[in-house]
Amino acid sequence: MRLKRSVVMLTGLLVAVPVFVGAQQKSTFGSLDDALRAGSVLSGGRGPTDVNWIDGGARYSYIARDPSGGQEIRAFDPATGRDTLLFDAKGMTFPGTDRAFSYRSFQWAHDSRHLVFQADFNPLYRRSGTADFYVYSLDDHSLRLAAKGARTGELSPDGAMLGYERDGNMFVYSMSGRQETQLTHDATATRYNGHFDWVYEEEFGMAQAWSWSPDSRHIAYWQVDASAEPVDQFTDFAGAHPDYTKIRIPQPGDSNPTVKIGVVDVHTGKKVWLDPGLSGDYYVPRIYWTSEPDTLAVLTLNRPQNEMRVYFFDVTTGGKRLVLTQKSDTWIDVYDFYAGVQDMISFPAGTHEFFWISDRDGWQHIYRYDYSGKLLNQVTHGKWSVTRIEGTDARHKVLYYTSTEASPLQRQLYEVRFDGSQERRLTTDQGRHTIDMSPSTAYYIDSWSSVSTPRRVALYATGKEMIKVLGDNTRTTEWLQTHAYSPTVLFGFTTSDGQKLDGSLVMPVPFDSTKQYPVVFAIYGGPGSQQVYDEFGTSGWDQWLAQQGYVVVGLNNRGSNNYGSAFEKIVYRHLGKWESHDFAEAAKYLETRSWVDPARIGIMGTSYGGYSTLYTLEMYPNVFSVGIANSAVTDWRLYDSIYTERYMGLLGDNLEGYKSSSAVENADKIKGKLLVVHSMMDDNVHPRNTMQFLTALTNAGHDADVRIYPPGRHGAAYNLESYELEYHVYDRFLARQLKGAGEPGSGMN
Repeated sequence: MRLKRSVVMLTGLLVAVPVFVGAQQKSTFGSLDDALRAGSVLSGGRGPTDVNWIDGGARYSYIARDPSGGQEIRAFDPATGRDTLLFDAKGMTFPGTDRAFSYRSFQWAHDSRHLVFQADFNPLYRRSGTADFYVYSLDDHSLRLAAKGARTGELSPDGAMLGYERDGNMFVYSMSGRQETQLTHDATATRYNGHFDWVYEEEFGMAQAWSWSPDSRHIAYWQVDASAEPVDQFTDFAGAHPDYTKIRIPQPGDSNPTVKIGVVDVHTGKKVWLDPGLSGDYYVPRIYWTSEPDTLAVLTLNRPQNEMRVYFFDVTTGGKRLVLTQKSDTWIDVYDFYAGVQDMISFPAGTHEFFWISDRDGWQHIYRYDYSGKLLNQVTHGKWSVTRIEGTDARHKVLYYTSTEASPLQRQLYEVRFDGSQERRLTTDQGRHTIDMSPSTAYYIDSWSSVSTPRRVALYATGKEMIKVLGDNTRTTEWLQTHAYSPTVLFGFTTSDGQKLDGSLVMPVPFDSTKQYPVVFAIYGGPGSQQVYDEFGTSGWDQWLAQQGYVVVGLNNRGSNNYGSAFEKIVYRHLGKWESHDFAEAAKYLETRSWVDPARIGIMGTSYGGYSTLYTLEMYPNVFSVGIANSAVTDWRLYDSIYTERYMGLLGDNLEGYKSSSAVENADKIKGKLLVVHSMMDDNVHPRNTMQFLTALTNAGHDADVRIYPPGRHGAAYNLESYELEYHVYDRFLARQLKGAGEPGSGMN
């Protein structure tokens, strides 16, 4: 059934925007809590969860609920349509106990015959924690404890050993001999093997600091020395006396961790250190096993992150050769957090070539190299960006990738030969496609939506027909028949300095073009991110605001990715300047519409969005009258070294840029009403950011509403109740400041 809706694509001039036909007669949310929980319905077809391709990509496993509500791990075979139960914890206990077995997560061994479960998890940083690791055999249904209190664990490719890191040292456990062997013995409180410090894990996007060789003979690992890093302290006020957590986190100009790459033979214990021979500060953000036997690729970045090198090392001798060097006037990315891309360089098995996604010609494209470092060819070309390499078919020399060729707001799947010929688009529906391709590239799962169509999920044979619908949007479309909903409206405009920008609107429900409405910019804005897509709007908060009579705005401001490197990297060395400029330009553009009240424009965001909120209020106090900043960086000298120096340069080379980008330094410029939110346990943006900002604001004689959530982490919320309370606080604040209401309308607690 196709739902009737009206969506207007706006360019140049904004017009009166219709919403769903008959929205005025449909049900609205009874409370804000109802709205926040509506995301599960608005998200459309769920499809399978926790998908893992197994058997070389011939099948995929997924998590399913059994009739009693428990979890099952099942597998689906696209060729036969057969669905098989692989694991069910019902009736299973932890070995040697009568305690029911439960787990936090699992991974597959390379042989697809063993599962490695992570149980009794204790979180540490964003991606890491300690846990016990259990190995389950699909052949004999045995469950065995292989490692206790380890940070990471992984079965060797041949399935003979579990490798793991514990207390800063590397170990292996023999599955047949049931014996643990310690591989490294030199860990101290500040030097450790096989796990990262806080800043490496947070800003290079990985928790596991070691890797099995394809032949299961070696483990390559990082050794991190954090002894020179300064210590941050975080306070937990839950007990009778404060409990302090101390974490070493360097800031711009501070001493960084130093790292070494070691390789250990798991059978003999022989260790080899791989020394690139570099001097001064540098990072090793990635290592890769290549198709050459005993050869490890080691990627380095200098501290400003504008010079990248790739070395090939012989792990038996430590001998090296420099394969690739690349320099930039700004920065070089080695992964893309926002696109879910762990590696911008890939070394596919079955070929002595590697591929690199680089913006060296001004747009992100794929470059093909041989193992000598010779550039064979640029695979893709054009004024658009490749966002991900989805799969590599080495036998037929075909790459599969998603890109913005159709539009920066869309993601479509393409195939192309290694030499750049015979490009072909595989996905056909307009919108944003998220692809999960099998390692064999024979199949892929496509999760897709557009502003006019809720998400659908389907399984395809690559380049051929759809095999099966895995998640339809019937539940969403039926809900929309009886509930008021304001669809996302995409618009574009040109700034006063000639830059075309894309944005989105969620309009009030019901909408009356003769009325004037308050406006809320809900933004993020950080470098490399993207907020606005041609995808179905699923935010219950946006829908609540629309039903309370607000216009909700999103923007792909300068600094966003996928509009070319000149668009993204204009923010280099002065974060905040162009982001705030573009938010103000969008606000001024909207002010020309008869249904916008120019005196009631607010802005809100979290993390980088919190910083963008504060800095925009400071730079454009006559445009934005209200702001909500959650977990905001307030001075880039207070954030971590790797992230900040990537975009701001080194502190000693750009002190004036750091000062002019500081929300603390510019606090006296704020005129509007402000709500500030933070947590005392935020290890990402330390609470001193908010404290120093509030001091500067107080010294300027300007007041602000403040909410501190002591036990929360980044984003402040720490459970469902605190999450919902945050939004109630936002709602009441916006109602007071933008609508002049003592309390919001319906459904407030």
